[in-house]
Amino acid sequence: MNWLYLGIAVVFEIAVALSAGNAKGFTRPGWTIATLVTGAIGTFFLSLALLTFDVGVGYAIWTSAAGVGIVVLGALFFGQKLSWGKSLGILLVIGGVAGLRLSGAA
Repeated sequence: MNWLYLGIAVVFEIAVALSAGNAKGFTRPGWTIATLVTGAIGTFFLSLALLTFDVGVGYAIWTSAAGVGIVVLGALFFGQKLSWGKSLGILLVIGGVAGLRLSGAA
């Protein structure tokens, strides 16, 4: 169940980033509210996952997976360039997360 909670937290962290980007410095009330609400929900699910994960490992996986998701979505839906350097970075992040998992993290 801890992986499910962490997965939900990742989805909401991606939503935070997308909402914050559209909030334009918190000048757009609807997007500002979306940023705050999705941030609260994501943090709630992260806290549930951290009941069984080591804090450092859980947080590292959460931020890494969300970061990869944001970069990929940016390339797919927002016309952001996915260079070879970004692609290499994504592979390194995935390798790091896999390494944390293989080390026995939760």
